[in-house]
Amino acid sequence: MRLKLDENLGSVRVVTLLRLVGHDVATVREQNLTGTADVQLIDICRSEGRCLVTLDRGFGNRIRFNPCDYPGIVIIRLPSQPTPEDLGFAVETLIRGLDEAKVDGKLWIIQQGRILEYQALDDDEKT
Repeated sequence: MRLKLDENLGSVRVVTLLRLVGHDVATVREQNLTGTADVQLIDICRSEGRCLVTLDRGFGNRIRFNPCDYPGIVIIRLPSQPTPEDLGFAVETLIRGLDEAKVDGKLWIIQQGRILEYQALDDDEKT
């Protein structure tokens, strides 16, 4: 899977874990996109065919970022005072999820070892 890690997730440990299991990983930091506006960042992900993986809950707004318009959006929700183990567990959950299902056109929220999956909003839900 082609992934882009947002600036809040681009640690060497996370990148290494994902690359070791065969994912094509680019990071916001590696591409000098730190501080890029959300709309611009998600458009870059779309043009590169990469699923965005982030801690930024703003990408969960399905009206603003309709999942069907993107190669996937993954939001990792960590405890208020996360440990490195919390992040590692979330990344392992992501890896398992990517092995079992496709994220294309979907919003995944990873929280406490589970993946909540959301589809695009239909027109009635947008109003």
